[in-house]
Amino acid sequence: MSEHTEPAGEYVVAGIDVGGTFTDLILVDARAGTVRIAKTPTTVDNQAAGVIAALDEAGMAVGEIDLIVHGTTTTTNAVLERRLAKTGMITTQGFRDVIELGRRTRPQPYGMTGTFTPLIPRNLRLEVPERMDARGRVLTPLDEEAMRAAVRALLDAGCETLVIHFLHAYANPAHEIRAAEIAGELWPNEHITTGHSLLSEAREFERGVTAAVNASVQPILKRYVERLRSELGGRGYARDFLMMNGNGGMISSALVAREAAKTVMSGPASGVMAAAHTGARAGFRDLISYDMGGTSTDVALIRDAKPAVSNEIEIEYAMPIHVPMVDVHTLGAGGGSIARIDEAGLVRVGPESAGATPGPICYGRGGTEPTITDANLVLGRLSPKKLLSVDSPVTREGVEAVFAERIGRHIGKDGTEAAGAVLQMANLKMAGAVRMVSLARGLDPRDFALFAFGGAGPLHATALARELGIPKVLVPARPGITNALGCVVADLRHDFVRTLNRPLAALDPVTVKQVLDEQKAEGLDQIGKEAVKPNAIRFTHSADMQFVGQTHLINVPLPSAEIDIEALQALFEEAYFARFRVSLPEIRANLVNLNTSVIGEREPIDLSLLIDAAGRAATLDDALNERRPVWFGGAWTDTPVYAREKLPLDAIIEGPAILEQRDATTVLEPGDRAISDADGNLAIEVAA
Repeated sequence: MSEHTEPAGEYVVAGIDVGGTFTDLILVDARAGTVRIAKTPTTVDNQAAGVIAALDEAGMAVGEIDLIVHGTTTTTNAVLERRLAKTGMITTQGFRDVIELGRRTRPQPYGMTGTFTPLIPRNLRLEVPERMDARGRVLTPLDEEAMRAAVRALLDAGCETLVIHFLHAYANPAHEIRAAEIAGELWPNEHITTGHSLLSEAREFERGVTAAVNASVQPILKRYVERLRSELGGRGYARDFLMMNGNGGMISSALVAREAAKTVMSGPASGVMAAAHTGARAGFRDLISYDMGGTSTDVALIRDAKPAVSNEIEIEYAMPIHVPMVDVHTLGAGGGSIARIDEAGLVRVGPESAGATPGPICYGRGGTEPTITDANLVLGRLSPKKLLSVDSPVTREGVEAVFAERIGRHIGKDGTEAAGAVLQMANLKMAGAVRMVSLARGLDPRDFALFAFGGAGPLHATALARELGIPKVLVPARPGITNALGCVVADLRHDFVRTLNRPLAALDPVTVKQVLDEQKAEGLDQIGKEAVKPNAIRFTHSADMQFVGQTHLINVPLPSAEIDIEALQALFEEAYFARFRVSLPEIRANLVNLNTSVIGEREPIDLSLLIDAAGRAATLDDALNERRPVWFGGAWTDTPVYAREKLPLDAIIEGPAILEQRDATTVLEPGDRAISDADGNLAIEVAA
């Protein structure tokens, strides 16, 4: 595919996000000043089919699109469902069990039982004689013949992809580099992952698991990218396309499979990036992003318009992926989450989901289990006529009868009251996720605004904010396709980490500058290989530090690559005090990792295009669709229902009210008050 540079202001760009239930698309035509959106069911077996269906629904010839940017759950689903490529590992003699022994933790917080299955089984983890010490000095040379024998053994065992993970390779990667050269002579494909090239970190367990994740999803992602590239090419798209990484940045599809593990949080990251971008334009720089889709809910923290990024994400027990990713807390509560009565007779919601197939009952695709979406329908918050992708329409009364039978008769409630109980439990569960990213980190959620998006987020946002004491909710113009918008507004980004693991007293500031400069140069080289050329490039540096003798790390932003040791100590003490409110000036700090992010800024998008100004009504009354009874606080309330796309920009809406649009429905509860801004966002003041 040809190289492509975004022409300033005159281009057509499509952002596509594949979720668990729907595939969302936003197509921005800057030449015509228009935006098109599409929402089609996700095709689980072949996500590329859903992407093509969304492009077809948008109604523009694919060959006329200048750039396609794509967020995917291909690798996420592969890891969570363990649908992985057969992978072998070659490691230092005596250390093949590192990725299985892990840390002194357990799968369940209580009790003595639990299960854990490593990504690579023991019989496919082979050892060769070699050894470096922690300073990178050779203790045992690499046995090259043993390396060749191990590679042949793994090929004979049917492995498709290979991990080379040697002890202390972060300090000196020479043995891993040579081992990869030997493996490359015999291995039939390019799927060889060396631990140091993906993560130059001291912790062998985390580095080994990260490399294992990368290797085991690499062929899956590559096949998906090639399949999508072929489908797009067949429709006239002759350029490269970009893919969203979990760090909130973009990377060329031609390069993405090399570091496939970095795409594991691709989908959630795109939504958080859109939240940060939209919030900053609207004057909300401190946000809690709340993305409720069909399968799950993702919550993240944004401070000063910058999403929190962590390199210590664990997507499930004993599955750490230590590459920088947007720090998202996920829980199994989406619109399709199934409500049930547990063994104790209590109402439970999720994590089981009706998914895209068969989906909630109200989609008429054969679903029989009551879900959160069905509860919203029963309570009048959703209209049966406004649901997307309904095969066989169902009635509100029919869904209510299911709630009465499956939930209500066990707790002494009728169908409506049972649906209300399900909604209340779901809101409490999601409030717990918000507390995890705020209160659990010493932050007061009342100091933030709640940024609500996803197909179901605005349905629950004000109730959730009231539960948490959050005073304001910001609902973007197109909440149901905000993840796809994140693909459009995100920048190119490459992250690098290097372990030094030295006390500050033994650290030379020249070494710090040298490492940061090398990482900066490597990032510039990677940006230069991208198909899309950025408008500008910026750099951020940080250090992962701890007091000598401690285990956990604190990330400390660095003002520049040139910094003296006393300044480093002062910055760490300041960050430590901000986190724990404890000052320990008598203890010296230890610098573990140096981090660099190289960010290529792309052409900005005019968010005011998201809702066509020509379609807005002159008055609020002109935007009224109907009035219908809606269940609030245990009683039915006559409620106005507005077409959100028709709302005047200067409209002030007093709750209760329902705001319907193609991609989402927003609920204003009694006492809430919403005001629109120039981009079409709704700033909602939540009633006490």
